[in-house]
Amino acid sequence: MKLNHGKKTFAGIPKKYATLDKAKTVLITVPYDYTQTWKKGSKKGPKAFLAAAEHIELYDIETNSEVYKKGIFIAPPIINSSFSTKKMIKKVYHVTKKYLNKKKFLTFIGGDHSISIGSIRAFGEKYTNLSILHMDAHTDLRPVYKGSPYNHACSMHEASQKYPLIQIGIRSMDVIEKKYIQKGNIFYMHQIYKNDLWMQDAIYKLSKNVFISIDIDVFDPSIAPSTGTPEPGGLSWYTTLEFLKKVFKKKNVIGFDIVELLPNKKESSTDFLTVKLYYKLLSYKYININSYE
Repeated sequence: MKLNHGKKTFAGIPKKYATLDKAKTVLITVPYDYTQTWKKGSKKGPKAFLAAAEHIELYDIETNSEVYKKGIFIAPPIINSSFSTKKMIKKVYHVTKKYLNKKKFLTFIGGDHSISIGSIRAFGEKYTNLSILHMDAHTDLRPVYKGSPYNHACSMHEASQKYPLIQIGIRSMDVIEKKYIQKGNIFYMHQIYKNDLWMQDAIYKLSKNVFISIDIDVFDPSIAPSTGTPEPGGLSWYTTLEFLKKVFKKKNVIGFDIVELLPNKKESSTDFLTVKLYYKLLSYKYININSYE
């Protein structure tokens, strides 16, 4: 399936729900993986995501809703023809600003995690009282990695210097990153599984406006194996949804990205999980959660 926004719509929804002027949501794809340091291939993530979306049911049982009717516009993909991650991040930044000025709810599908640097910069210029909810197996707090401050291993460093950064699901990091952790704002997996109050604690630490960045490797690889750096001991599906539903209920989620889907021809369940997660988040954004709890 080609990333041709002119002929295809998200999940094959009717075109009347897929135009920029009518849609509340803009879907921005960034097929970029130059900074990945183990398995490359997440640049193919957006294509696999859109292909899997063709098979999703558009009615969501939990919320009793069809959120696609709020409208989803697929923006032209952000293509970076050079190897410069800095240039790619600038492109993401400018495209994000463009659609924020149109007062749309922005969503992103990567690509590796470096794409988040540009979008967070743009959101930070528009919103006050902003915090970042980072769900990942890794802290991604290195100031520089392999000679670059724009590596996927550095994707949250800049944000950590500017905003409250709440990190969920962490279970792998380098010792150098310890100095950049915001005290009390990190929820390691080995602590989460024995702390019944972790969701409440994490949400309390978030500010009014929240940007969510989700690396697919936050999930346990038993349910999401197709990612660049899988780590054992991750979050389960329903635990993740329970937490995110609470975040959308309590806070003003201003946008989100989902990154590091690395398609595998022999295993497509992670592609579909990513689509289901995306659609769930839109359902939580637009539907009054109190009406179905």
